Amino acid sequence: MTFGEFLWSLLIFYFIFFYFLILFRILSDLFSDSDTSGLMKTVWIIALLFLPFITMIVYLITRGKSMAERQMARHQAAAADQADYIRRVAGSNGSAGGGDPAAQIAKGQELLQSGAINQVEFDALKAKALA
Repeated sequence: MTFGEFLWSLLIFYFIFFYFLILFRILSDLFSDSDTSGLMKTVWIIALLFLPFITMIVYLITRGKSMAERQMARHQAAAADQADYIRRVAGSNGSAGGGDPAAQIAKGQELLQSGAINQVEFDALKAKALA
Protein backbone atom coordinates (compact mmCIF):
# COMPACT_ATOMS: atom_id res chain seq x y z
CA MET A 1 0.00 0.00 0.00
CA THR A 2 1.46 3.35 -1.03
CA PHE A 3 1.25 6.55 0.94
CA GLY A 4 -1.34 7.96 -1.49
CA GLU A 5 -3.56 4.89 -1.09
CA PHE A 6 -3.26 5.25 2.67
CA LEU A 7 -4.35 8.90 2.52
CA TRP A 8 -7.34 8.00 0.31
CA SER A 9 -8.30 5.21 2.70
CA LEU A 10 -8.06 7.62 5.61
CA LEU A 11 -10.19 10.18 3.78
CA ILE A 12 -12.82 7.55 2.97
CA PHE A 13 -12.82 6.43 6.60
CA TYR A 14 -13.44 10.02 7.74
CA PHE A 15 -16.30 10.46 5.26
CA ILE A 16 -17.92 7.22 6.45
CA PHE A 17 -17.49 8.27 10.07
CA PHE A 18 -19.06 11.70 9.49
CA TYR A 19 -21.85 10.16 7.39
CA PHE A 20 -22.86 7.92 10.30
CA LEU A 21 -22.41 10.77 12.77
CA ILE A 22 -24.83 12.97 10.82
CA LEU A 23 -27.20 10.06 10.16
CA PHE A 24 -27.53 9.21 13.86
CA ARG A 25 -27.87 12.88 14.76
CA ILE A 26 -30.73 13.24 12.30
CA LEU A 27 -32.40 10.03 13.49
CA SER A 28 -32.14 11.02 17.15
CA ASP A 29 -33.57 14.45 16.37
CA LEU A 30 -36.34 12.92 14.30
CA PHE A 31 -37.39 10.49 17.04
CA SER A 32 -37.15 13.08 19.82
CA ASP A 33 -39.30 15.64 17.98
CA SER A 34 -42.80 15.37 19.41
CA ASP A 35 -44.24 17.87 16.91
CA THR A 36 -43.57 15.67 13.88
CA SER A 37 -46.23 13.08 13.09
CA GLY A 38 -45.47 9.39 12.79
CA LEU A 39 -46.23 9.49 9.08
CA MET A 40 -43.68 12.25 8.45
CA LYS A 41 -41.09 10.40 10.52
CA THR A 42 -41.69 7.34 8.37
CA VAL A 43 -41.32 9.39 5.18
CA TRP A 44 -38.03 10.87 6.40
CA ILE A 45 -36.68 7.41 7.33
CA ILE A 46 -37.66 5.87 3.99
CA ALA A 47 -36.07 8.82 2.19
CA LEU A 48 -32.91 8.35 4.28
CA LEU A 49 -32.80 4.71 3.20
CA PHE A 50 -33.21 5.28 -0.54
CA LEU A 51 -31.64 8.73 -1.08
CA PRO A 52 -29.41 9.21 1.94
CA PHE A 53 -27.18 12.11 0.90
CA ILE A 54 -29.92 14.21 -0.69
CA THR A 55 -32.26 13.55 2.23
CA MET A 56 -29.57 14.51 4.75
CA ILE A 57 -28.89 17.77 2.96
CA VAL A 58 -32.61 18.56 2.66
CA TYR A 59 -33.23 17.66 6.31
CA LEU A 60 -30.36 19.81 7.55
CA ILE A 61 -31.47 22.76 5.40
CA THR A 62 -35.18 22.56 6.24
CA ARG A 63 -34.96 21.50 9.89
CA GLY A 64 -31.45 22.48 10.93
CA LYS A 65 -32.47 25.56 12.92
CA SER A 66 -35.21 23.71 14.76
CA MET A 67 -32.76 20.86 15.44
CA ALA A 68 -30.50 23.29 17.25
CA GLU A 69 -33.42 24.83 19.14
CA ARG A 70 -34.68 21.43 20.28
CA GLN A 71 -31.21 20.40 21.41
CA MET A 72 -30.73 23.65 23.33
CA ALA A 73 -34.14 23.19 24.98
CA ARG A 74 -33.18 19.64 26.00
CA HIS A 75 -29.87 20.86 27.45
CA GLN A 76 -31.56 23.69 29.32
CA ALA A 77 -34.16 21.29 30.73
CA ALA A 78 -31.40 18.90 31.80
CA ALA A 79 -29.45 21.74 33.44
CA ALA A 80 -32.58 22.93 35.25
CA ASP A 81 -33.31 19.39 36.43
CA GLN A 82 -29.73 19.02 37.65
CA ALA A 83 -29.84 22.38 39.48
CA ASP A 84 -33.17 21.42 41.07
CA TYR A 85 -31.73 18.07 42.16
CA ILE A 86 -28.66 19.75 43.63
CA ARG A 87 -30.84 22.24 45.51
CA ARG A 88 -32.99 19.42 46.89
CA VAL A 89 -29.99 17.33 47.95
CA ALA A 90 -28.14 20.31 49.43
CA GLY A 91 -31.27 21.37 51.31
CA SER A 92 -31.75 17.92 52.83
CA ASN A 93 -28.22 17.49 54.16
CA GLY A 94 -29.22 18.51 57.67
CA SER A 95 -27.85 22.05 57.54
CA ALA A 96 -30.18 24.85 58.52
CA GLY A 97 -31.54 26.79 55.58
CA GLY A 98 -29.95 24.68 52.85
CA GLY A 99 -26.89 26.21 51.24
CA ASP A 100 -27.68 29.89 51.97
CA PRO A 101 -25.19 31.18 54.59
CA ALA A 102 -27.44 34.05 55.66
CA ALA A 103 -30.32 31.65 56.28
CA GLN A 104 -28.05 29.32 58.24
CA ILE A 105 -26.82 32.18 60.42
CA ALA A 106 -30.38 33.46 60.94
CA LYS A 107 -31.53 29.99 61.97
CA GLY A 108 -28.53 29.75 64.31
CA GLN A 109 -29.43 33.15 65.81
CA GLU A 110 -32.97 31.92 66.45
CA LEU A 111 -31.63 28.80 68.15
CA LEU A 112 -29.24 30.93 70.24
CA GLN A 113 -32.04 33.25 71.35
CA SER A 114 -34.32 30.32 72.23
CA GLY A 115 -31.54 28.77 74.33
CA ALA A 116 -31.28 25.60 72.22
CA ILE A 117 -27.57 26.29 71.57
CA ASN A 118 -24.95 28.32 73.38
CA GLN A 119 -22.67 31.07 72.04
CA VAL A 120 -19.79 28.67 71.26
CA GLU A 121 -22.08 26.44 69.17
CA PHE A 122 -23.50 29.49 67.40
CA ASP A 123 -19.98 30.73 66.59
CA ALA A 124 -19.09 27.28 65.18
CA LEU A 125 -22.28 27.21 63.08
CA LYS A 126 -21.57 30.74 61.83
CA ALA A 127 -17.98 29.84 60.89
CA LYS A 128 -19.21 26.75 59.06
CA ALA A 129 -21.85 28.74 57.17
CA LEU A 130 -19.32 31.36 56.10
CA ALA A 131 -16.70 28.79 55.06
